[in-house]
Amino acid sequence: MALHVCTGALLQCSFGLLPAVFTATPRPVLTAARPAGTVLDHLPLVHIPSFGLCRCAGNPSVAAATAAALGVLTPMPCLPATPLPWLPGAVTVLLEGQPALDDVCTLACVWGGEIRVLQAGQFTHQIP
Repeated sequence: MALHVCTGALLQCSFGLLPAVFTATPRPVLTAARPAGTVLDHLPLVHIPSFGLCRCAGNPSVAAATAAALGVLTPMPCLPATPLPWLPGAVTVLLEGQPALDDVCTLACVWGGEIRVLQAGQFTHQIP
């Protein structure tokens, strides 16, 4: 079974250079004494921090820097662009009317990256 994701979870973007720490929206529902995540916890720099540098040529700042470097891929600071919720969500567990966030969910960045959960932030609460 999947683990419930909470504040402190470790995330990785497929085009980011560094992992980042997830922050769930503060709510009265906790998992392992930490705020529990839902699929709506996807806002850039609120829930999803920077992954250091972005290496995706679909990112306009990376594309411009690469063009200026005569075609040499030039990573630029990561600014996640995540307008849509996490998918698929744990529909068997609803928190405040929204599917819970589990460690098999992924989040799409409009620049082309896929954000996944490396570590859920806790090891005891599973979601069926």
